[in-house]
Amino acid sequence: MPMTITEKILAEHAGREAVSPGELVQVDVDLALANDITAPLAIDVFDRLGAREVFDREKIALVPDHFVPNKDIESAQQVKVTREFARKHRIKHFFELGETGIEHVILPEKGLITPGDLIIGADSHTCTYGALGAFSAGVGSTDLGAILATGKTWLKVPATIKLVYEGELSPWVGGKDLILYTLGLLGVSGAVYHSLEFTGEVTEGLSMSQRFTMANMAVEAGAKNGIFEPDEITKEYMEERSDRSGNFLKSDLDACYENKFKIRVDDMEPQVALPHSPDNIRPISEVDPVVLDQVFLGSCTNGRLEDLRDAARLLEGRKVADGVRFIVIPGSPSIYREAIKEGIVETLLDVGAVIGPPCCGPCLGGHMGILAEGERALSTSNRNFVGRMGHPKSEVYLSSPVVAAASAVIGRIASPEDL
Repeated sequence: MPMTITEKILAEHAGREAVSPGELVQVDVDLALANDITAPLAIDVFDRLGAREVFDREKIALVPDHFVPNKDIESAQQVKVTREFARKHRIKHFFELGETGIEHVILPEKGLITPGDLIIGADSHTCTYGALGAFSAGVGSTDLGAILATGKTWLKVPATIKLVYEGELSPWVGGKDLILYTLGLLGVSGAVYHSLEFTGEVTEGLSMSQRFTMANMAVEAGAKNGIFEPDEITKEYMEERSDRSGNFLKSDLDACYENKFKIRVDDMEPQVALPHSPDNIRPISEVDPVVLDQVFLGSCTNGRLEDLRDAARLLEGRKVADGVRFIVIPGSPSIYREAIKEGIVETLLDVGAVIGPPCCGPCLGGHMGILAEGERALSTSNRNFVGRMGHPKSEVYLSSPVVAAASAVIGRIASPEDL
């Protein structure tokens, strides 16, 4: 029976020869993930189940990243609960402060995920790991609590939407623009409980960083997961990080897709999401010159070294516009360290940016960059719902790192071409 890459991974983890969309299957989980917001809730469920031991201390990752360093008493208590659980059960992969960073950045970086794996996380952007050719999806904390005890979960096999990107990318256009354009095409409910399979000649040339960006935002279309077929670029990324080779699966040529979209990229401009939805997309040439109060470069979508590097190259020798707060947060300590070695941090500081410790920061309205009433921000993150980064009467626009960098210097939403 021909299958897509997502169906093959689910079949393998269900102990089945084949699966088809709509089937409900019980699967073994290779890695269970929670953060400082979702872990305490999952731990409570684990305890109420009467479980005495976790299913596998080496297949659980607990990553405090949303409100760290602890911003208040409540967040400190949440991390304490998570820390104590990790110590009690000798969880191998517990990361805090000097070791921690944004969960969806550090887990691939540390080689904890390989192609063909099945990862379930109590965070909606767990779908990021599909960039490596893994099946990864977010669930609620109740489900994760049961997974901590059993190592298993039930999943409905999603139908797959195939996205084929053709043509040649223009300068300043990359993975963030591709996924924003796709969200504009599909809408925020256009792929509810579907798998988004990213394919085509354009995706074959994308770096891992850009693939992570695209897979990360699959959930913004309502998708259960987003996925790329692993290739030589994936293999090179894994060789530096993991001693597991993984399972390099591909969709069968005659696999069944619910829908297919061909997307020509030749004339695609940098894309911007306007308030208050990730699918409210405009090409940069059609965006009004919105005056900005803040620009944020970071998050699990665009806090990787390539993102900082691209921004720094554009910003070297320039200054942030008067009245603009430019916040930059590297996604992990290793990214931060390498950015220092390459002079990226110095460049950003010279420009007038403030550099934060590796964490989620203002992305979810947590801390280190909350917006006041009436303020407008351009962010490289993944969501711009009402009140997402602060006051409900603030506005958040989404863009790529290079658009964010150019806008920080000009003081309004602008294209790198404007520099």
